[in-house]
Amino acid sequence: MARQTLIQAFGHAADGIRCAARERNFKIELGFGVAAIILGIGLRISPAEWAVIAVCIGCVLGGECLNTALEALVDLASPEYNELAKIAKDCAAGTVFILSIASLFVAAFIFLPKMLALAAAFI
Repeated sequence: MARQTLIQAFGHAADGIRCAARERNFKIELGFGVAAIILGIGLRISPAEWAVIAVCIGCVLGGECLNTALEALVDLASPEYNELAKIAKDCAAGTVFILSIASLFVAAFIFLPKMLALAAAFI
């Protein structure tokens, strides 16, 4: 098999992201990521806070890509119901859930104090 160019490798990665982006949960998670970015701009978060938010968004969306890949692989290997296939799919989905909850806590730590201070300025 011939080696692929870096451009071709990036193209395959983009194909994978597009595939995952068709999933409902990816769209929801992307929406929360965009909301975090908008909120970060509005609240003028620090560069360190931006880095943490970016890592959280990347982890959740990357986790969803892996979840989508694992589900496709499991469906290929076990088209009929199989308890082990269910466990694999449930664990992958659970991983994204854990990453999402952790990201929610991070967002609360970063955004809530700034939102409360802003609200207090108007009271």
